[in-house]
Amino acid sequence: MMDALSVVSQLRDLASEPQNRAVIVQDQGCLPGLVLFLDHKDPEVVFATLQTLRYLAELPPNIPIMNNELGMMVSLETLMGREGLSADITALAEEVYNILRAPVSVARRTPERERRKKSQFFINSSNKKAKSVTLHIQGLDSIDQRGLCEEALLKVKGVISFTFQMASKRCTVRIRSDLSTESLGTAIAATKVLSAQQVVKNETGEEVYIPLNSTGVEVPQNSALPDYLPEEEESPETKCDRAISRTTAKEDSNGSWLNAAASFLTKTFYW
Repeated sequence: MMDALSVVSQLRDLASEPQNRAVIVQDQGCLPGLVLFLDHKDPEVVFATLQTLRYLAELPPNIPIMNNELGMMVSLETLMGREGLSADITALAEEVYNILRAPVSVARRTPERERRKKSQFFINSSNKKAKSVTLHIQGLDSIDQRGLCEEALLKVKGVISFTFQMASKRCTVRIRSDLSTESLGTAIAATKVLSAQQVVKNETGEEVYIPLNSTGVEVPQNSALPDYLPEEEESPETKCDRAISRTTAKEDSNGSWLNAAASFLTKTFYW
């Protein structure tokens, strides 16, 4: 049975895959539902919704659509000013708001743009044997430190994608299931200025940090990196407009899970 948290968590997982972002935003039910989730009483639902919107905003053509979605900007402003919310929620709401409010510039292949694209690095994102790891990175205080972390992760063979949440000093990394989490810690520690801990939930649902011991861990290295990482619109994976991938349930065709989620949103919030 679907509930708000499970739906938005699945949408967040879908949105973490670059080839799914246009499909989700173009769906008539998902974006309005996400706006309504921003006003949910459960902070976990709100935070997962903001994470989803942050992923969706990484695709530039999505930004004007999201900005014009009824209630989107007002709901984000409300979260930014609401008392009693966690710092993570407030900071992420402000980050999404600023991204959606900023004018979308014409995409150009400048060195700065190529550097920024590394934060959205992905290879074979349809890999079904993948897992997501959330890291808390000590020392992640500026763009320069983020650049060091990007370079370290890009060198690790088996890293599929990663996204930073600078306000909370976190990085969500999708990796092949056969790659050890300790390898990520070793690669990040090799920067000499950063260190990583894994963020997990204990039996009571509270977040705890697990130190990543880098001693003696062999890190598989990419033999070579491309000079330019292809834009998402140039990826062959985007040729299938209805391609939907997810990692937490069985694969099904034609985006049927997305359709089910949209149906849930419609039945819950519209009459």
